[in-house]
Amino acid sequence: MIRLTVRQMQYFEALAQTLHFGRAAELAGVSQPALSAQIAEMEEKLGCALFERGRKTVRMTEDATVLQPRIESVLAQLRDIESMARRGRLAMEGRFRLGIIPTVAPYLLPQVLPALRDRFPTLRVELREAITATLAEEAAGGRIDAFVAATPLDFPGLVTEALFTDRFFLAVPANDPELVDPPVPPDSPAMERLMLLEEGHCLREQALAVCGAVKPVAMANYGATSLTTLLQMVAHGLGVTLIPEMAARPAEESRDIRVVPFAEPMPARQLCLAWRRSSPRHNECVELAGIVRGLHGQLQR
Repeated sequence: MIRLTVRQMQYFEALAQTLHFGRAAELAGVSQPALSAQIAEMEEKLGCALFERGRKTVRMTEDATVLQPRIESVLAQLRDIESMARRGRLAMEGRFRLGIIPTVAPYLLPQVLPALRDRFPTLRVELREAITATLAEEAAGGRIDAFVAATPLDFPGLVTEALFTDRFFLAVPANDPELVDPPVPPDSPAMERLMLLEEGHCLREQALAVCGAVKPVAMANYGATSLTTLLQMVAHGLGVTLIPEMAARPAEESRDIRVVPFAEPMPARQLCLAWRRSSPRHNECVELAGIVRGLHGQLQR
């Protein structure tokens, strides 16, 4: 009889998620040799290769692809059992796996993590930064407990709790003579120079919605993977970009960037906390949402 250990399934999940032995080991909290050894033992037990190891790449085999949803289902059930066992004990303790989108993480986490640490000293937060679609899939599969993203979230099986409204501003080069005076109307010629994040980031779609009928010419030439990169590009005079209010204050610390408001009504995004409808950590998620809402004032410009 084949008997896989929970540890082996957890390591398999981490490697399938990262496709990188070093990052998988870091995610699992073990050394890379320990993770590699457990994966090799798992392959020996199953009598098949699960991962193709190249010099710089790792790929899942067909057997691993078939096995992945079953392992994820087993681990999700085990996590539910662990969560149910915590009921009746101190709220918000032990491990809590929190996902967060990249255009929120650098600005919200410095406020949220100390607040959670002070209020719940036995809580161990594990962070996962990824785009919305990835986080929704992982929440549905029980791989994370909850995640912060922008609405709307059209994913069946998820519950959402509103956090707060995050207004949008326009980040422009500080000494740009071509920029019109604020407030900036959405149909301003300046929007033709708007630079966007790569496809998959919700901020990209939100930026395009703000543009309306104005087509960003810079869109075809630039596609950054992070808001930090876009702001560096703005500082060097390559264009302008949409910036959420929570990122405005850090951006203004750069002498090469000017943050200007849009005309009323100012465009904005609504942030929410989302989690699996059947999660036994429902009450903890509601409490977490309340804590995040209370920090909104510290993030405003």
